Amino acid sequence: MERRNFSTLMALLGMTSLQGAESKPEVLQLRRNGWMPNNEKLPVLLYRSISGDVRSDVASYMEKVFRQNGWPPQWRNGVYSFHHYHSTAHEVLGFAGGEAKIMLGGENGTVVTVRKGDVALLPVGTGHCRISASSDFLVVGAYPPDQNWDLCRSAPDAKAIARMQSLSFPGTDPVQGNSGALSRNWNL
Repeated sequence: MERRNFSTLMALLGMTSLQGAESKPEVLQLRRNGWMPNNEKLPVLLYRSISGDVRSDVASYMEKVFRQNGWPPQWRNGVYSFHHYHSTAHEVLGFAGGEAKIMLGGENGTVVTVRKGDVALLPVGTGHCRISASSDFLVVGAYPPDQNWDLCRSAPDAKAIARMQSLSFPGTDPVQGNSGALSRNWNL
């Protein structure tokens, strides 16, 4: 059965597939950029259109996918409009509504456009900032178990650098599960 026919059949049965989730995510390797540490060992993974045929409650769908893959969701909101990073957690951002331009990597970093259904997996230390967004922009944030995010807006000190370097790897990919792109791209 062709993929398109399979997706249509699944939608008719009220079931959803992770359309786009099986495909390879975009990989963005960031280097230190001014005060922004980024993560020189682990790349950002950007999955496009994981929500497939889901048209209504994409936020709940993403929360379900993240939870099933061992990344408990912690919030729904947006992305801060100032450059920041987290030194205590890897982060997955599920874009559940609207669209936005996000700068990754700190000032003069890489601008990516994200839309409803996209997901960004940010390794610890990755700078991010919302440049612009539609009025219906909505994000679901999730983290590996036992990792809680902090908010860093200046260069890391030696203690923060050591913390980031020793942070445990997640056990699974938040979108694709055990055999996902995280295990292939994060050299676990």
